[in-house]
Amino acid sequence: MNRYLKSIESPVGRISIVTDETHLKSVTFSDEMIEASETQPEVLLRTVVQLSEYFEGTRTKFELDLSPDGTEFQRKVWQKLIDVPFGKTKSYREIAVELGSSLNTRAVGTANGKNPISIIIPCHRIIGQDGKLVGYAGGLDRKKWLLLHEAGHTNKNLLF
Repeated sequence: MNRYLKSIESPVGRISIVTDETHLKSVTFSDEMIEASETQPEVLLRTVVQLSEYFEGTRTKFELDLSPDGTEFQRKVWQKLIDVPFGKTKSYREIAVELGSSLNTRAVGTANGKNPISIIIPCHRIIGQDGKLVGYAGGLDRKKWLLLHEAGHTNKNLLF
């Protein structure tokens, strides 16, 4: 299956997007500008538009076909992350409980850290049980920016 690539600039740095013909495969933070694929399928173009709308504050929910590579457990965790609404947060433990066992908190954290579709699968909305910002593959500064961005568009005060 073919892969299509594009980099965009955002308020939190350069973002690299990878799709196949029909599904989004990854959204990652990158220091390098990747050369855009000559062909850009509809899903790639829609991802760019929807990320721009998110950063403008006009999009609170993404409407894209996702196909992240991962284990069955990781995909279950990532689906739970998608269910966390814009401007809200949950703890790793809350996600573990929703999946059936608070004993899986560490496994949820590991799956969260391996999320290949940042922002769109909102792993930045997952915080420590004590309300503190912990763990984010893109760095805690980006996580804080994303949460404050969302709070600013929902008139919600976040404490962390």
